[in-house]
Amino acid sequence: MTAASATIPVGASVCLENFGWHYPGRQNPSLAGVDAQIGAGERVLLLGPSGAGKSTLLQALAGVEQDPDGQSRSGELTVDGADPRDARGAVGFMHQDPETQVVLSRIGDDVAFGLENLAVPREQIWPRVHEALDRVGLHLPLEHSTTALSGGQKQRLALAGVMAMRPRLLLLDEPTASVDHEGAVELCRAVSRAVRQDGTTLVVVEHRVALWEPVVHRVIVLDDHGSVAFDGPTRETLHDARKLLQAQGTWVPDWVPTTRPPAHRRAVEVDAAAEGPDGGDECPRGAGTARSGRDRPPHAAGSPAPRDGAVLLSARELGVSRIQPSRRVVARERRRARRSWRRGETLEAPARRVVDFPPAAEHITLDVRAGRALAVTGPNGAGKSTLALTLAGLLVPVRGTVRASAVLADDAPPDPGLWDGSELISRVGTVFQHPEHQFLRSTVREELEFGPEQLRRHSERSKPRRDVTADDARVADLLRRLRLEDLAGANPFTLSGGQKRRLSVATVLAAAPAVVILDEPTFGQDARTWKELVDLLVEEMDRGTAVVAVTHDRDLMTALDAEEVGLGS
Repeated sequence: MTAASATIPVGASVCLENFGWHYPGRQNPSLAGVDAQIGAGERVLLLGPSGAGKSTLLQALAGVEQDPDGQSRSGELTVDGADPRDARGAVGFMHQDPETQVVLSRIGDDVAFGLENLAVPREQIWPRVHEALDRVGLHLPLEHSTTALSGGQKQRLALAGVMAMRPRLLLLDEPTASVDHEGAVELCRAVSRAVRQDGTTLVVVEHRVALWEPVVHRVIVLDDHGSVAFDGPTRETLHDARKLLQAQGTWVPDWVPTTRPPAHRRAVEVDAAAEGPDGGDECPRGAGTARSGRDRPPHAAGSPAPRDGAVLLSARELGVSRIQPSRRVVARERRRARRSWRRGETLEAPARRVVDFPPAAEHITLDVRAGRALAVTGPNGAGKSTLALTLAGLLVPVRGTVRASAVLADDAPPDPGLWDGSELISRVGTVFQHPEHQFLRSTVREELEFGPEQLRRHSERSKPRRDVTADDARVADLLRRLRLEDLAGANPFTLSGGQKRRLSVATVLAAAPAVVILDEPTFGQDARTWKELVDLLVEEMDRGTAVVAVTHDRDLMTALDAEEVGLGS
């Protein structure tokens, strides 16, 4: 062996024999009887429906899955013949949620953290840090704060930290989920170059199959029960199993599930068909019949539902920033502003009286309309999530205004930033970028029941009172529609990433707010659950709900017939 070849890592081999994993308290195992051999240097794409156990398998391969009583794990799993829990430095794992991998406050230190733990010589650390950051396209100063990064930038940072350690087995769980298309292509190319140059074994879980198809040698498909359904060469497997993959909800190239169009688009199609030479004989069944406000639970203390297309929220010359005044300062300014509002004085943004923070995005003017969807797009770091939180009244603007219409605000101030929790819950529901940030209860069902319970508590003195039976029926319907029925008694934090995302959306919809603001709502979804989410959102729009989605998902935008607001372009 030459000196040059000795510096090139050799990929690790993986052996799974009848491997299974059964979380405590779950009715069914997440993985069952998995048999697979992965050779050194092989590159594998792991597919399967949401909840099939893909993330669980990666965590087990990384040796980080917890089994305190020894009852969850069954069968055999080895990396280079050893238990992965003992393979220190051999396995690099990028979690589905990059937030969990940020350790230190500066990006350079964060990438260096793993190298220092592996006792890499000091003179090698910083060249490898620079190389890793360059590979993933995170071109920021080493002293840049990790807390100031967007979700997509944190994804790049997490990947850089893993790649800097040059593991023999690289495990990637949805590495491009929060990255725009151009960034996803760059990341995929970076990983491809790295594993080829280093001889690294790669196992990647990803819903963007077309992106990884030319990179991997092999595809393994898990079924709904966490068992291997297909295992073979990439092109042949994707071709031969295409119909079954579609039936399972696995994303395949050049295919998007058919979804229900929004009522306003169906109405346009009906009008166009009626004007055609055939007098509209080919109108889709039921087209154009749904209208805003029908069968909708009352919102905002029983105020009437807005007419279709009416403006509910508006932003004018808005500047937004993640950097916020202290909670005490914001609370004080909100109290002052509410007193001014009660006296009939002109409202002033709370932050404006504090300090002029540097904006993440500015000069934003938009309208959020009843029964319509608005998509917020742009590259990572453009301020999309910050804008969403500001529209939801959870961050104060640094410039401009956000105002609710009289129908939405009802008896509350017109500035959503002045609303308390009881005022927000029925008016604006927010799905955070990281689902775990909004979980409050110990079971999935209790999470869904939390919002309606709070609404009933706050509406005890108002009329009409909320119908408990209707709330329970809505919770049961959401569990069924979003394929969470079997997990109703599970702890939300034990769910897969895709299941957590669906639960976070469901917890907001359970309270039936007039405006729903979602940050990457289709993250981690297979084609079946993606379709269910889209159809559910369309039904909400048909009832008059306004939908705002921060997204990189062009198919979602098309399905919702969303107006686009682009940031950072």
